[in-house]
Amino acid sequence: MKKIPLFQRHADPLWPAWKTVLFWGWNLFWGLCAALGVGLVSLVFAAVIQQKAMLLSYFQTPLIAFLNLAPVAVLYFLLYFLLGRAALAYALTAAVTLGLTMASWFKLQFRNDPLMFEDLLLLKEAGDMAGKYQLFLTKSMVLALLLVLAGLVFLALCVRGRPGPRLRLFGLTAAILCALPLWDLTQSDHVYNDRTANNGLINQWSATQVYVSKGFVYPFLYSVKSASDAPPEGYDAARAETILSAYEDADIPEDKKVSVLSIMLESYDDFTKYGTPTLDPKVYEVYHALEAESLTGDLITNIFAGGTVDSERGFLTGFADLGSFRAPTNAYPWYFRGQGYTVTGAHPCYAWFYNRENINQNLGFTDYRFVENYFSPMTGGDVGYDDLFFPELIKLWEEDKALGQPVFQYNLTYQGHGPYNDDKTWWGDDYVVNDRGYTQAELNILNNYFGSIYNTNQNLEAFFDYFRAETEPVVIVVFGDHNPWLGDGNSVYEAIGLDLDFSTPEGFYNYYSTRYLIWANDAAKEALGKDFTGEGPTVSPNFLMHVVFEACGWEGPAYMQATQAVMDRVPVMNTPTGLYVEDGVLTGGLSPEGEALVEEYDILQYYYRKNFLYDHLR
Repeated sequence: MKKIPLFQRHADPLWPAWKTVLFWGWNLFWGLCAALGVGLVSLVFAAVIQQKAMLLSYFQTPLIAFLNLAPVAVLYFLLYFLLGRAALAYALTAAVTLGLTMASWFKLQFRNDPLMFEDLLLLKEAGDMAGKYQLFLTKSMVLALLLVLAGLVFLALCVRGRPGPRLRLFGLTAAILCALPLWDLTQSDHVYNDRTANNGLINQWSATQVYVSKGFVYPFLYSVKSASDAPPEGYDAARAETILSAYEDADIPEDKKVSVLSIMLESYDDFTKYGTPTLDPKVYEVYHALEAESLTGDLITNIFAGGTVDSERGFLTGFADLGSFRAPTNAYPWYFRGQGYTVTGAHPCYAWFYNRENINQNLGFTDYRFVENYFSPMTGGDVGYDDLFFPELIKLWEEDKALGQPVFQYNLTYQGHGPYNDDKTWWGDDYVVNDRGYTQAELNILNNYFGSIYNTNQNLEAFFDYFRAETEPVVIVVFGDHNPWLGDGNSVYEAIGLDLDFSTPEGFYNYYSTRYLIWANDAAKEALGKDFTGEGPTVSPNFLMHVVFEACGWEGPAYMQATQAVMDRVPVMNTPTGLYVEDGVLTGGLSPEGEALVEEYDILQYYYRKNFLYDHLR
């Protein structure tokens, strides 16, 4: 039997079985090693936070390492058995894996935002972003490139087995069978949130840091599910366009352009409406005085004790179903910009929280102040509380006003963010009367929450007093994002006897409602010819801006006009429960007229979310 070199491209059919096994074992083994090498390089560049420790942490949670390396190996073998050439399959695997990894690395450097699958669908935005930054090569990148080239040369010279048709079919089938359960693992919420939790080096409230804590390949694949923003049932883009085209953005008359300062208060609600617990009247005395001179109402949120951005982005966009906002998206800040307003805001917390630093730009804000770019010198890099925040809002108003244009601001407090300490009190011990036999831990939680509320209200009083004397016309909108956390398992709510069973109307409103008020100084009342007092409608956050515009006497953008009819009839859409308020009645079943209006609204909001109309303002 003639001798055949070990690295010959084809195995000789006259070889004994053991040599054939050795030959293909050699090819498959080194192909696997090369693919895993690509995966390892990807993990190195994924670890942008405390690189060495983070890289080690991927292997300390073996499932993270597996879910980053296994997809690369499967991709290699799919390509290998499809193309029949190890070097070509490796080159394509490396190009795809490391190309995406490097794109994410640069995106994290420039915008603190990782690459998501949805970004691949936004080619124009990606091109715009890339054009704004100067890309560069690091020593690590050069070393990685040399290693990949070395692997390519090795495979081209030493791994030259080309499988025949039967082996290719068998290999493709095996690779696909491996890919299917692997895909299910990468798409599992339980695996992502629980089994691959890796929070030792990160802040778990940062979506970006959570992404980094899981490598790159795995979280990128997981992001596929968030990119599938499916249209509502019966969606017809042509129909939506026809409905919307019947309206035009209405200009705000020059003499009616008053500034609008909106403030969302973290975990703020007026507990006196519930009757329990027994509170010192001083807690809400200021707030009730402000309500007496404002247009007020109940806000029915979609969230409880967390999820702030749901109320925030519903208010800013007019959407009940929120998208990812990873590209410029129609929203009310864009409309205000088109009307010549200065559009800014502030939040004395970190820019990465809920990815506001990027998403707020996509919603139309020209500038937004966070700890990193504004508050840090005053807070030592920590978050800011209301004693600092409200005086700074006045300074920021003066800066924005000096630009000579009316101002739209959306500001968000941090104070009030739970949980509240149950061991000691931060604000004193005299806000709650212990007439219900509270435990000391329950009493501490209540005093910490209501002490924070009392302090917030004192700051609101000083803030509003400043604008009473302001000669510029100003409207101020204040609302709470959701009810607070009060003990694990809502234990303190149970202790105060508050019904949170949202299968009943009382429990539903207790669980989801906060308050809003819309106030105007004398200059704004005179300019708009409105008194801004009385009880406003009960609405969900997506319709709160409608109430603001109606109070001001403005028609608003085309989208607002097109959705006004549904707001008038169905002003509350509670997405977690599927409940609505139609003609003042909480219901799970709409009338035919209400159902038709909500169906049209769903079509319009999806179309408006997907078709950006303010490109000329970017």
